[in-house]
Amino acid sequence: MKIKKGDKVKMLAGKDKGKNGKVLQVFPKEGRVSVEGLNVLIKHLRPRRQGEKGQRLEFPGSVNISNVAILCSKCGKQTRVAYKIEGDKKHRICKKCGESIS
Repeated sequence: MKIKKGDKVKMLAGKDKGKNGKVLQVFPKEGRVSVEGLNVLIKHLRPRRQGEKGQRLEFPGSVNISNVAILCSKCGKQTRVAYKIEGDKKHRICKKCGESIS
């Protein structure tokens, strides 16, 4: 997976197309990511006891990884990820500016 938890990403498709957010969770087996503030879903909860009120929980749903693009921390553009091996470490590199993506 080229996108990791904590990366800044831009939505490429869906109801939040064009918006930016931070990756909260990555689901590599499903090929999905959960992004903060994007694809917000609402779950209604019934009251448990008498006199208690019901609730609306808002939480970010997961989106397919193909619908997000990583944003470079240096140049701020959406980019693809390249890899560079230095010694025994593997670094992610921005394809547009060539800087390391942290």
